[in-house]
Amino acid sequence: MKKLSGVLLIDDDETTNFLNRRLLERLGVTENIRTFVNGKQAFDYLYNISNNNYDADTENYFKPQLIFLDINMPVMDGFEMLDLYERLDADFRENIVLAVLTSSTHPQDTETSKKYSAEYLTKPLSIEKVKDLLDKHFKV
Repeated sequence: MKKLSGVLLIDDDETTNFLNRRLLERLGVTENIRTFVNGKQAFDYLYNISNNNYDADTENYFKPQLIFLDINMPVMDGFEMLDLYERLDADFRENIVLAVLTSSTHPQDTETSKKYSAEYLTKPLSIEKVKDLLDKHFKV
């Protein structure tokens, strides 16, 4: 499998971010993984990348191909972040796959995710869920 350019993990639970990072590293999905603990941090990062407002020589910045996003977070929740994300340049967003990764099974959350064309996954993230997502969106 061809490696992705990068993955963002956005969840206010540091343990969840740690475990998801370890899973993705074991699977060899990408060399670039960044974690954020709220939607504002993640959006600011994506906004800067979409506007080329960063030092291209630093390894800390990359355009992700896959974003895992929790819904319930402080500062800015996942749906608020998605509202802002939709305002970024369409060309920038074109090859990014969004996956809402949450413990919520509420039907309203599922429907709202569809509005953003985001995959809806329930925690915990597993090998099967990652492989299914990669097969669906990144077949090479």
